[in-house]
Amino acid sequence: MKQTTGSKGDRRHGPRTESRPLPHVDRGGRPPSDPARETGDGTIRIWGNHAVEAALANEHRIVRRLHLTENAERRLAVAIAARTPVVVPSTPRELDRLAGPEAVHQGIVADVEPLPESSLADLVATAEATGLPIVVLDQITDPHNVGAILRSAAALGTAGIVMTRRHSPPMAGVLAKAASGALELVPVALVGNLAQALGALGEAGVTRLGLDGEGEHLIDDEPMAGPFALVFGAEGKGLRRLSRELCDRLCRIGTMGGLASLNVSNAAAIALYAASQRRKSR
Repeated sequence: MKQTTGSKGDRRHGPRTESRPLPHVDRGGRPPSDPARETGDGTIRIWGNHAVEAALANEHRIVRRLHLTENAERRLAVAIAARTPVVVPSTPRELDRLAGPEAVHQGIVADVEPLPESSLADLVATAEATGLPIVVLDQITDPHNVGAILRSAAALGTAGIVMTRRHSPPMAGVLAKAASGALELVPVALVGNLAQALGALGEAGVTRLGLDGEGEHLIDDEPMAGPFALVFGAEGKGLRRLSRELCDRLCRIGTMGGLASLNVSNAAAIALYAASQRRKSR
């Protein structure tokens, strides 16, 4: 694949920074339902120790039901007592049926309501107030990669993540497990048209840095001052043409030898680390 791929400020983090209106951006419709993650009452499913424990700790996440084994209930007893959701004792086989046979559920599956969505204006306001980067994902569909990017974003700092409503994995299930709790910490803005969103970011004064293995500039040389966004493309195809054209600059990560490409989640971690070092140096 190409190298482009390759905090706090929303309802999940406490007080939000003051946002200002941005040009209208199509937020798109709901994605098609996923039977492995949708329940009959409109909730979604997440699973795994870290993902569920973080959901229980997030006062803005409504947890309706916990399906869990006796061992899992004992492990999470304190967190469960603080939220008092409906507890459904379950066997591992029953949990396999709920989450899917390949899910690593660790004995616990939770039915939760989706988190409140952030807006582009929220993310821009946070970026202006904190110097944290906005992360933009251009149709990255692998939930493991998006989950890993969320983990890096939570660890290294971001104003939030922009994703397309379609051609992105559901904010549940495998993605939540891969994010290991970071889904509860990182604001996410879902948009219907990424080109329109990139245009709105530019109009709001956000510098858009596209990550691309053939970029003219090295990410290490970027000042990353003022509000800025790091834009990553999907595995294999990288940034789409219009996304590339809407970036202010295309940057690459310097690599040694003949290897000129990185997995998108690795590229995101390196770029976010570079951004964190710029903030420290200032």
